[in-house]
Amino acid sequence: MVVTDPRACIVVSEVRKTFLLRHTHSLKESFIALIRKKQISSTFNALEGVDVTVREGESVALLGFNGSGKSTLLKLISGVLRPDAGSIRTRGRIAGLIEVGAGFHPDLSGRENIYLNAAILGMGRDEIDERFDDIVAFSEIEKFIDTEVKHYSSGMFLRLAFSVAIHTEVDILLVDEILSVGDEPFQAKCLARIRELHDAGKTLVVVSHDLDMVARLCDRGVVLREGRVVFDGDATEAVEHLRAR
Repeated sequence: MVVTDPRACIVVSEVRKTFLLRHTHSLKESFIALIRKKQISSTFNALEGVDVTVREGESVALLGFNGSGKSTLLKLISGVLRPDAGSIRTRGRIAGLIEVGAGFHPDLSGRENIYLNAAILGMGRDEIDERFDDIVAFSEIEKFIDTEVKHYSSGMFLRLAFSVAIHTEVDILLVDEILSVGDEPFQAKCLARIRELHDAGKTLVVVSHDLDMVARLCDRGVVLREGRVVFDGDATEAVEHLRAR
């Protein structure tokens, strides 16, 4: 796919991704399956020739039912996974909120993990020092900031991970379902902050099963079904398309 749009910041071209699914969980099970001539593994085509281009400042929702490939696509864009075929090009600094607590070291405190995660996202020491108090205040876990994160709940992980990401100077923010974790007031605060980033011209790519939230937050929706794009257009129309199935 040839892209000439100078504002394109994410270009996904003919991307394919296949996973190996194992049907046995031990050497003994594999041995028995082989004797009985049963299949011990199979392949699953998560994405099959996907083309998506995202322009600077767009807020795009990746939609689809479980197994459609939307989270796989987001992980490919973030660089967590690599495509088996095709290419993905991005321009600008990316922060990904893809798995709660991903990148956190369990034996480090919340304070130490702020510095670790912020550095991974490209922030310098002085920049982290300058924003540290704001990161902690937004997370609302001041009392636990010097506690090892292995003692954190999933909600506390979320608060800290989200707070670090949104205080980084990013061009592209990737969010996968983690806003469903945590209490309602904090979810509302997160959504308000995401809208602020959107209004400031940042690019957003969101995966969520909360279709009403997606329709309010995003301008555009890309619907995937069985690893293929079946709709790409207005977010409200994308939600209607998915619900009409």
